[in-house]
Amino acid sequence: MVIADTHLLGSRDGHWFDKWRREWQMHRAFQTAMTLHKPDAVFVLGDLFDEGKWCPEKEFNDYVERFHKLFKVPDGTTMYAVVGNHDIGFHYRITPHLAKRFESKFDAPPVRMVTLKGNHFVLINSMAMEGDGCSLCSRAVTEIDKISDILKCSMGSALCKGKTRLEKYSRPIIMQHYPLYRESDSICTEPDAAPLPERDNLFEERWDCLSKESTEYLVESLSPRAVFGGHTHHSCVVRHSFVPTPYHKIEFTEYTVPSFSWRNRLDPKYYLLTITSEEVRVSKCGLPRELTMQVTAILMTFALVVYLRFSCANYTLFNYKHL
Repeated sequence: MVIADTHLLGSRDGHWFDKWRREWQMHRAFQTAMTLHKPDAVFVLGDLFDEGKWCPEKEFNDYVERFHKLFKVPDGTTMYAVVGNHDIGFHYRITPHLAKRFESKFDAPPVRMVTLKGNHFVLINSMAMEGDGCSLCSRAVTEIDKISDILKCSMGSALCKGKTRLEKYSRPIIMQHYPLYRESDSICTEPDAAPLPERDNLFEERWDCLSKESTEYLVESLSPRAVFGGHTHHSCVVRHSFVPTPYHKIEFTEYTVPSFSWRNRLDPKYYLLTITSEEVRVSKCGLPRELTMQVTAILMTFALVVYLRFSCANYTLFNYKHL
């Protein structure tokens, strides 16, 4: 299961009732999905929090506790969190402290590879792909180069430099917060893509998506078979074809996952993935519109009041006759 951009509200933004209402909705939706689908793993693609980049230590710890209560996974399901810009800030304002506290609470280093049933996932901190040589970026590049070599050795490539190999090779799946580089969302044609004219707004590299250079570096280093991101709050499916050399083509599909929060869109979504070493099947699941939920709640409340009114009247009549 893949969700993105839950944006739990903090102390600066939003009324307490709005926080409670939104969080209760997300909690019920998530727990229902857990019961229905029983996934092996849940990937959360960043912006878990709305004010993680601003909040002090105590509030951040409260944030983490709230998140784990709202998005509790059952035994047998593992959750993996990828950091987003609202969790620690855009690259220019990230401090070692902000990066470290999220990393320690969610076991989320700048780059991490996990293997589930022979399928390999590379989890990436998008803000660490700035390419400016900062300590966070240097850690990320070092780890990506190491993973790249492991993958090359595992597939029997002549470019292998090390000795570490995977038990079973398959092209990895990238999980990150930002989308890969694209000029805009104008290529997105899904019904839940960004609305017009917003869809035609040009993206700013390193702000709305990864830079072109970082995108090419990731694709050429990891040769992914699928890429998942969030950040835009809207849906998009892009079929990429990179040709780094005349004799080598890297083809894969990129999915931008819509926000899971009713605060960010009227119809939140989550993705379900069925993955084998040969294919990645993606199903998009929609949650009810907020208006539908509100009307349903009003009707059910009205029905309950009517039921209680008549049941109490009948109960009084029964007691009178019995007496």
